[in-house]
Formats: sequence, C-alpha cells, structure tokens
Amino acid sequence: MTARRVGHARLDIIVADITTLRVDAIVNAANSSLLGGGGVDGAIHDAAGPELYDECRTLGGCATGDAKITKGYLLPAKHVIHAVGPVWYGGDRGEDADLASCYRRGIELCHANNLSSVAFPAISTGVFRFPPDRAAKIAVKTVVGALTSAPGVTQVTFCCFSRSSGELHQDALDAFGSPCA
Repeated sequence: MTARRVGHARLDIIVADITTLRVDAIVNAANSSLLGGGGVDGAIHDAAGPELYDECRTLGGCATGDAKITKGYLLPAKHVIHAVGPVWYGGDRGEDADLASCYRRGIELCHANNLSSVAFPAISTGVFRFPPDRAAKIAVKTVVGALTSAPGVTQVTFCCFSRSSGELHQDALDAFGSPCA
C-alpha cells in the first residue's frame, strides 16, 4: 500500500499484527473496562503480559470516545493507548462522533506524552460492528485533522487486520497528501 505525506507526518497503511510493531504507541480497540477482551484487545493484553492488566485495573475504566495511556510492558511498543470505540447501533446514537473522538484522543495523548509514532487498528469494526468503509473514512479524516495540533507526531500507521480493511483505509488516505518516495 502507498504511504502518504500529510503536512509534517507520514501516514502508512499496513496489514499486520499490531502487537509486533515497534512504535512509540499502539492503540488498543478497548472496551470500557480496559481489562481485556476479544479481538485486538485480547491480543494486546496477551502480548503485553499481566502487568498491563494490573495497570489497567488502576485506571477506573474509560468512557466511549475517550482514551487512556499505559506502558507497553512486553510489547515492542513503548506505550498502549486504550481507546473505547462505539458499538454500532445504526448511526443515530452519535457513533461517528465517538469514533472520531477515539482517533483524536489517540493523537492528543501522543502529543501530550512526546510520542512521535503511533499505530491505530480499525477501531470498532470487529465485534462492535461499525461499518468498515465508514470507519476508515472517519479514521483518516480525523487523524489528518488532529495532526495539525500535534507537530511532534511524525509517523501514523493504520494497522489493518485484513486486506479489505487496508484497501478501505487506502481509499480514504488517497484523498489526502502526496505519495511518499
């Protein structure tokens, strides 16, 4: 897939296991308890080791649309940003705004913690049933917008779990910036 430069940042789309990435932070598509679950959430907790669960227990959960940061423990990533995406109920319960908020809060937490590289999964598109095409457009548009207030964030990776998800993100990204060499 093609990388794009948007302003000061390079945006990439890959199909990979997010738990293997060496970045400053990976984003966890978490549930509101922050205590692990299925899909990417369970994989991140498993790969990070029990210390991640122990730290998450001290955070008191997290509201939908918000995010909290922890250490990465046994992960190659230094930190985990736990973003609680919305469950899809048809689009009339603020799902788009809550999903956008997850991506915005992820970039804000990177900026606040002086992190320059971050990898996002396709938040809410698994068991939370958010339509993947709609989610990809929201993800890319929100991240591009949020980067204007986070000059230290220079590398954003959309780490997709399937080729079809990657293609949806690529289509959304193609609307922004120019290809990287």
